Amino acid sequence: MFVIQRDAAVKILSIVLFFNILMGSGGKAEAFSNQVIQYGAVGEDVIELQSRLKYIGFYSKKIDGVFGWSTYWALRNFQYEFGLPIDGLAGSTTKAKLVKATKYNKSAAAPGKKPAAKPQASNVPNGFSQNDIKLMANAVYGEARGEPYMGQVAVAAVILNRFESSTFPNTISGVIFEPLAFTAVADGQIWLTPNDTARKAVLDAINGWDPTGNALYYFNPATATSKWIWSRPQIKRIGKHIFCK
Repeated sequence: MFVIQRDAAVKILSIVLFFNILMGSGGKAEAFSNQVIQYGAVGEDVIELQSRLKYIGFYSKKIDGVFGWSTYWALRNFQYEFGLPIDGLAGSTTKAKLVKATKYNKSAAAPGKKPAAKPQASNVPNGFSQNDIKLMANAVYGEARGEPYMGQVAVAAVILNRFESSTFPNTISGVIFEPLAFTAVADGQIWLTPNDTARKAVLDAINGWDPTGNALYYFNPATATSKWIWSRPQIKRIGKHIFCK
């Protein structure tokens, strides 16, 4: 019963959004909430995103309010066609361009009335919190800035592989701050402000890209002196790092 009611509500809301897009209204555009919408998000923001992408031909699947792979790739294609940074994230610039492309403005709130709060999309890609993503981006930037992009994704993948392994802590923060686990924690570089590339590398790893072949460890052969790390079965080298089982 709940599923049927939810599907009906989503269908009604998507129809309303399509009608608003088709009709348009004067005034300043007020679309979406203020947060970045990304893979794994659910809610009204995603319904609006899907509706707009569908209206201009980038999205062809069911409007269900769930930011899955179809929505992700539709958004990336939109970003490519409109000359935006291609990251699969619906941030302020992408949302503004999408609003303009669909020529759709929400009606202004009635004077003297406070607009009703609407539910925002809940951004927890594959169950990871925004804090998890930020902390991983810090670790990737501290450990692998200057490495090729694949090498940065690889470091993020190692963190995730440890998180999923029963022999390591079962939280992202626990994995990263485990004693002697990461040089960036030991020397304080974990607290440097990460760039967009580090964050994108984290999201690509979360979305399933593991260029390491399920590695649990990595090291720089030019600086590593530990006999133990050299004894680990090596999988491959990416940039300056060797990745191991």
